[in-house]
Amino acid sequence: MSYRLLRPLLFRIDPESAHKITFHALCHAYRLGLLKNTVIACQPRTVMGLSFPNPVGLAAGLDKNGEYLDALAALGFGFIEIGTVTPRPQPGNPKPRLFRVPEAEAVINRLGFNNDGVDQLIKNIGRSSYRGILGINIGKNFDTPLERAADDYLAGLQQVYRYASYVTINISSPNTKNLRQLQAVDALDQLLGVLKSEQAVLAQIHGKYVPMAVKIAPDLEVAEIQAIAELLMKHRIDGVIATNTTIARDGIGHLSVAQENGGLSGAPLARRAATVIQHLHRMLQGSIPIIGVGGTLSAADAQVKIDAGASLIQLYTGLIYRGPDLVKEVAEALCVQTEETLINQHFPKM
Repeated sequence: MSYRLLRPLLFRIDPESAHKITFHALCHAYRLGLLKNTVIACQPRTVMGLSFPNPVGLAAGLDKNGEYLDALAALGFGFIEIGTVTPRPQPGNPKPRLFRVPEAEAVINRLGFNNDGVDQLIKNIGRSSYRGILGINIGKNFDTPLERAADDYLAGLQQVYRYASYVTINISSPNTKNLRQLQAVDALDQLLGVLKSEQAVLAQIHGKYVPMAVKIAPDLEVAEIQAIAELLMKHRIDGVIATNTTIARDGIGHLSVAQENGGLSGAPLARRAATVIQHLHRMLQGSIPIIGVGGTLSAADAQVKIDAGASLIQLYTGLIYRGPDLVKEVAEALCVQTEETLINQHFPKM
């Protein structure tokens, strides 16, 4: 109720300022004890060898630097993914770089991995009391040549490994020049080989195995998805996140904001994301779990992704339009569906 009242006011402010105001207010409310921990009764599910208390997580991008972990956890998320973080701090692309599309419940962003760098992210994690499942999404600095991208991903993996429950390799943002070229077969094959080797070394050093997931774009052709799926299986990647934002302008082409460069998220992305999930599910044949993200603004949207083959769901733009209540709505709906499935498995209808 409170967010529905606040949203018109927030939407009068430029999106980046509104983002900061919202999260600072959320943290302030948490520190004052005004934000109570949301409890969601759910059967935990094991994905990537991790036990998730519920299947709804925060997608990377909303808390790039891990500044708001405690307050976000109070909203009822089953897991939180922070980042994208790069080895060195960087300001991102010039402003304006974030645009609401309220007519379509969508957002266009060309932020460009703006973040305070991995050292600051680690400090922020250390200040937090959050002990739930934490994903850390890593990328390359904008000025690192593509042929040296693996160096940045290696540095990121090495630095965040001990703090992460899982690490996401982001090769699919449309807002870092040429980054998506890392999804091509030869480049991805080489990158995954290097990272899997380092993962094994780090597991020995730290005495724990931290799963790795790869985040892919929604703008891939079926043959490209097939090639990526084969590489994920070849390198025994632990998970795949589908999808990042799209460069297509489905459903908003008639609007002037469609001319803005950047990745489109929100409701217009839902069908593309679900289609990619469906292809991956068929191609991977259950060998690698899928985390579904893109265009989830209701429990029904989330169920479409689960039906397509996703094991977990992440929220991003839906929170901007629906507010924190969306977390509980989606989680409770998916948890009830899981309970019903378990009951039917143990007590089949006659």
